[in-house]
Amino acid sequence: MRIIAGKYRSRTLRSLKGHALRPTSDRLRETLFNILGPAVQGAAFIDLYAGTGAVGIEALSRGARSAYFVEQHAPAAVLIRRNLDSLGIGKEADILGVDVVRGLERLEARHTHADFIFLDPPYAAAEEYEKVLEYLGESPLLAPGGRIIAEHLKKRVLPQRIGELELARVVAQGDAALSFYRLALAA
Repeated sequence: MRIIAGKYRSRTLRSLKGHALRPTSDRLRETLFNILGPAVQGAAFIDLYAGTGAVGIEALSRGARSAYFVEQHAPAAVLIRRNLDSLGIGKEADILGVDVVRGLERLEARHTHADFIFLDPPYAAAEEYEKVLEYLGESPLLAPGGRIIAEHLKKRVLPQRIGELELARVVAQGDAALSFYRLALAA
């Protein structure tokens, strides 16, 4: 697994052995960041179910001002720290080693406003998508004009609207898809 572009381009990231994590593929990450484009520059980025931290680290490599990694699995949280340390990434990154809802509550308590929130729960944990999207739709975490991106199996259809969020775009690649949400426009 490698960083696609930016300051840390071509640097490799570690992963855990076995099937404990399912990192976002290099190709899908490249697609995601090609879509987000220059909007990542100076953005605040939240990487939920962060795993190796590859998505948030890619955001930092491409100029995000900060990245928050929420990962409950302790060995994965340690792995994220190792990956950040290997690149010399320090104060612009914060790891919250708690479950996603608790991590979101902590970020809210800090008055964090993110331009991008990426969520990639285990594909088998289908209930996590709706739970987290619903929470985010009622939360002040998403900055005005911000986007929430959910990675999921292509065959899984996420809701068109959930809470205050509306589905703006779906991009499929291989067996995976990215669903882009934004705050619904007032009627």
